[in-house]
Amino acid sequence: MIDSPDVLAIDIGGTKMAAALIAADGRIERRSQVVTAPVAADAGDELWATLAALLDEVVGDTVPGGIGVGCGGPMNWAHGDVSPLNIPAWRDYPLRRRVEERFPGTTVRLHNDAIAMAVGEHWQGAGRGSRGFLGLVVSTGVGGGLVVDGKVIAGQSGNAGHIGHVVVDPNGPDCACGGRGCLEAIARGPAVVDWAVQNGWQPRSGDSDGRSLLAAATAGHEIALAAFARAGHALGVALASAAHLLELDTVAVGGGLANAGETLLGPARVAFATHTKMPFAARCEIVPAVLGGDAGLVGAAAFIHHSEQYWPGGAD
Repeated sequence: MIDSPDVLAIDIGGTKMAAALIAADGRIERRSQVVTAPVAADAGDELWATLAALLDEVVGDTVPGGIGVGCGGPMNWAHGDVSPLNIPAWRDYPLRRRVEERFPGTTVRLHNDAIAMAVGEHWQGAGRGSRGFLGLVVSTGVGGGLVVDGKVIAGQSGNAGHIGHVVVDPNGPDCACGGRGCLEAIARGPAVVDWAVQNGWQPRSGDSDGRSLLAAATAGHEIALAAFARAGHALGVALASAAHLLELDTVAVGGGLANAGETLLGPARVAFATHTKMPFAARCEIVPAVLGGDAGLVGAAAFIHHSEQYWPGGAD
């Protein structure tokens, strides 16, 4: 085995698990990913086996200089246990301990995948130089991470920035968290597709997913456009509240649904402008994330490479 200064970065979401070796300047040296295949609720170790095989593939014969992990939330950050809403097989799953056992003696830092995305965009992407930054993931779920005055805002349990569960419609749909009218219940990818289907959209191929809905919207399909407009409006309302609360400079929107671009962000900006009349909030810009699917990996690597700035506990 060869010691390496590169960091092993891991990004775990509801649809994919990715891993990469990342250099100190943010360059991705080696990368791979697998689908987060559905498993039975009591088969968490089966899912771990899939991840472990992926890590072995990426690491090869190197010993990483540290390991950063971003995983869907919520989680018990202090203990390293995760309970991603969109991965039912992992409830209070000891993910950090599993990684530590796989790589004995190597520092492992685990945080919410949306915080990892935000850190990646602040370090190497759309948030560079921003004093008040929110990185937002709109995908299988909706999550967020905050970097304020150059520091990650984690909260006592590590779940601060979870904008997906800001209420945007008190009379809206039920959310997987147990609440009602959350941003995630309206704007996450599967919810947008479901709303379109319920309102009459019929995908030509029978494949009702976000890509086919976006294709329909791009072609001018009225219901598909309305589905993205509804999600974008909810997003803009939530961001208006966040901008007032935190005096944000920049919001970068990433994740699978963000591939819709202005079809989603246009309505979000309109709703944001409607609800932000205070100048300090209205100046906040809503922009696309620029690192794409690699933002979470880059941010997870920064937990190690730049721990003094991006790890809530600081350098240790």
